[in-house]
Order: sequence, then structure tokens, then C-alpha cells
Amino acid sequence: MDACVDAAARQPPGPPPPGLDLQALSAQAWALELPTPRERRSVLRHDAAELIDGLLVRVARGQGALDVAIGDGLAALSRGPGPLALGFSSVGDYARERLGIAPSTAQKLAGLSRGLRDRPLLREAVWRGEVSPRKAQTILKVARGADEAAWVARARTETVRALAAAARGAGAGGPEEPERLLRIDLPLTPRGRPWFDQALALAGRMLGASAPRWARVEIMCQEFLSSHPEPLGPDGRVQGADEAEEDWPGGARSEWLAAAMEALEAETARWSYLEVLDPVAAPPSPDEDGADPNVLDARLRALAGQRDRWDALLGHLGLLMMSLRLWREAGFASFSHYCAERLGMSARAVEQRAALERRLYELPALREAMAAGRISYEKARVIAAAADADTVHDWIARAGSTPCVALRREADAREDARAQMCARGDLPVRMPRRVLSLLEAVIRAARDAAGTRLDDEICLEWMALHFLQTWLDAVPPPRTRHQRVLERDGGLCTMPGCSRSAVHAHHLQLRSRGGSDDPSNLTSLCLAHHLGGVHGGFIELSGTAPQGLRVRLTS
Repeated sequence: MDACVDAAARQPPGPPPPGLDLQALSAQAWALELPTPRERRSVLRHDAAELIDGLLVRVARGQGALDVAIGDGLAALSRGPGPLALGFSSVGDYARERLGIAPSTAQKLAGLSRGLRDRPLLREAVWRGEVSPRKAQTILKVARGADEAAWVARARTETVRALAAAARGAGAGGPEEPERLLRIDLPLTPRGRPWFDQALALAGRMLGASAPRWARVEIMCQEFLSSHPEPLGPDGRVQGADEAEEDWPGGARSEWLAAAMEALEAETARWSYLEVLDPVAAPPSPDEDGADPNVLDARLRALAGQRDRWDALLGHLGLLMMSLRLWREAGFASFSHYCAERLGMSARAVEQRAALERRLYELPALREAMAAGRISYEKARVIAAAADADTVHDWIARAGSTPCVALRREADAREDARAQMCARGDLPVRMPRRVLSLLEAVIRAARDAAGTRLDDEICLEWMALHFLQTWLDAVPPPRTRHQRVLERDGGLCTMPGCSRSAVHAHHLQLRSRGGSDDPSNLTSLCLAHHLGGVHGGFIELSGTAPQGLRVRLTS
């Protein structure tokens, strides 16, 4: 592992953010090894917390500075034809495939950059590193006009929690966190699995082929509950509701946590005993290089290369902080509290990097591929979830020539195939907690309607059959040539790296130039790639569908 890290540290993608020495930080960070459970008893927790916190905060600020510049470049790229000129239908797809950054993260960074355009004081404070992007996002809706200077001054000294409370008082909510997806294995019998798969496919035809599986399960739940309401007890409340939720009625748990955060801020004088670090300024904005998409692309890829190196350190140090629970020694109410106030990041972002780092200990070949620049962060996340020690080399080889979105679909398909081979036919689904709550409601409603305690898998089969009986005739199968082509391509756009549903069947050789209506001359495209890319003059398609498609960018 050390050799991989040293090799990564020697890569020269560009200078680090001003004020930080990446090589020195790397040497200090990787000298700290993850202790075994037995060794953790002998860790000097206060000393470890102080050491790891100092390194982790520096790394978080270094990556945050790069994120500010990347956000500016993505916002500039989104103006005009930008992504289409590079072959992508959206900034999110571009960021995932070319930069190795999650689409949701890219959209958030670009959105903050656009918001700062008409807030010059806040923009300058963010670029100087005096206000974290998280604080800027928290006050973005209220820091405008004559009030901007006052909000910027508060953001320099107050906590994220205090700013969020003040912004809510001024009529603006805090930044929205992306939904956290939970891995759930839905219990299904071998008999019921085909019905459930057919219901999922039908829901996909209704929502679009790119709709995630949890969204399809959600509309199946809603349809069932519309005809089978949950049972009510004598007090008018839902019977069998999650008792864990009743332990914290009316959001009491979040109120308790907020009170604990406020108390710790006061008790520690906003953690005055922790090391005080200088702000880290962002590197020059890619927007200053001009609006040419190819110039922006080159600059963004250089910044993303630097960001990858900070990502590795963030994952390693974050794993140490989480595993040893050192945020408690640092004086924070929770790990989320620590990430927001001390790192200026969401806990989810740090947890994802820490989870990948844990898997890299088990898959050293994947670490080597990342260090050599052959595998992006987003592709590494897919491989880490799908591969084991025996298959990791095959996945790495496959990833070299496969777009990230296609790699993820392949991993999902293999996971489904493995699940279908199981005796019970369990179906793995990553879903938000609210969809899990809907599934629990379906089970309660099904048992109430049956008048007996049905097994969970029987309740889910009942839900799938109800959905099929309700909608199968209402959503006719494809009949036209256009519909059959879209079905052949899985309802998805066939442009490499595109995550959108297809809406048009495009003639590779135009009919006006003698092209036929044969399926081999038709390929499925999303609206942006068809009208904006092909007919906008940025993309030329040729070859034969579906396997022999050739793409040429004309810009």
C-alpha cells in the first residue's frame, strides 16, 4: 500500500491549492495506520484526535478549495452548448465520465458557483477560503443585496448550525442533503420473483428507463396503498408503526441533537482548543481561461486530477476519525456535526470516501489502478461494491473501456443475476428511508386486508400482482418501429456515458440521404443528444445499431 501511495504522490497534475504542501501531508497521513480492534485500546485518544484532526482539516480545506474552482468551471461549461460540444447531454454526465465526480456533487458545485455570481462579497470570501462552501450554501438565499455584508461577516465567525437557524428565521432553509440510500434485500420467493421483476419493468416503462429501482418500487407501493389503506387503532393512529420512531415523537431526536450541538459550541467556545488553521484560497477559476468547451475541459480535468489525490487522503484520515470515533474527543455531538463545523463538508461525502478506503485495504489491485490514474473515483466506487479478490482484475480491465454509467448498470445486472440464483430470490435495492417506510406500510396493509399475518414475501408478491393487474393493460407494449427500437436499447440513450432515457429513434443514415427504416439503421437517443447534439451539429453518428455505433464529435 505504501508503494502505491508514494507513486500517487509523485504524480504531477499541477500545483496544490496555495498554502498547503500535499507531499508533506501525504507523508504524515499515510504514516498513520488503521489500528486493529485489539490495538485500539492502547490508543492515546486525545493525542490521536488532535493529530488526525489537524491533518484532516487541512486535507478538507485543500479539497474544498479545488471544489470551488471546479464548480466555477462546471458553471461556465453549462452555459451555451458546453457539455453537448464534448458529447454529453448534461454537466452531471460530463463530470461522472470525464472528471470522476458524482453528478449530484457536480450539480451542487455548479449551482453554488452560479449563486455566487450576484453575491460579490460572499464570492470573494469563499474564494479566499474565509467562508466554507457549506456555510455559503447555508446563507445563499438570504445573503443578497444590502444584507449580504452582514451575512458574510456572520459566516466568518459563526457555526453552520447557528447560520442555518438564523437563515430559517429569515425565511430560508439550509442546504438540502442528498437522500441517503440504504441497501435492502427484498424477500421474494422463486415463484414471486418473476412477478416482481415484471412489475418493475412495467414501472420503468411508466417512469422512463433511467428511473432508479427504488423509484419504481415507490410507485408500486403508492398504488397498493391507494387501494389498501393502513389499519388504524382505536386512537386513530396507524397500527404497528415503527416503535423506534415513537421513541422520538415530533422530531424530538433532531431537537435533542440540535440542543446538544449548541451546548457543545458554548462549552468549548467553538472548539477553541483545536488547532487554528489559516484559510486556503482557491486556485484560479477555469472560467478565466475563456468559454471554449475544450479549454474548460482541459482545465477541469487538471483540477480533477489534483482532487483525486486529496480524495485519497480524505478517505484514509476520515476512516481513522470514524473508526476510532475521535470526533467525541474533539468535542462534537456526532460525526455529522464534526464534518459540518470542522471540515465544512457533509458527513455523507466523508463516509463514502472512508467506505471506499476500507475496501481498498481488501482490494489492493484497485488501489494501484487508482494511483496509476487508470480508474476514476466514481468507477472505483462501482468496482469496490461489485468485485472481490478473484474478480477485481477483470473489473479493472473492463472499466478501462467502459463508461462509468454502463459499468454501474453492468454491476447492477450481475447483482440481480446472483440474487436470482438464490433459493429465495431476494432482490437487492438501494432506497431512501422514506421508501422503506412505504414498504413497511404495504406489509401492514396487506396483513390487515388478509386478516392474518402473511409473510413479508407474500405481501410483496401481492403488491406486485396488484400493480400488474392495475396497469398492464393501461400501458400497451411497443407496437411501432420507433417503440420497438427503444425497447431493444432498453429505453436508454445509446450515446456513451449518457444516463438519460431515450425518447427518439434516430436514423444513422438519414432517410433524406437514402437511409432505410431497418432497425440496424436506428438507434435510441435522449432529447438533448438527438436535437441538441446530432441536429445541433456537435455529434455525427454512423455505423450500425445496436453494437456497431460510431460517434464523432465535430467541435
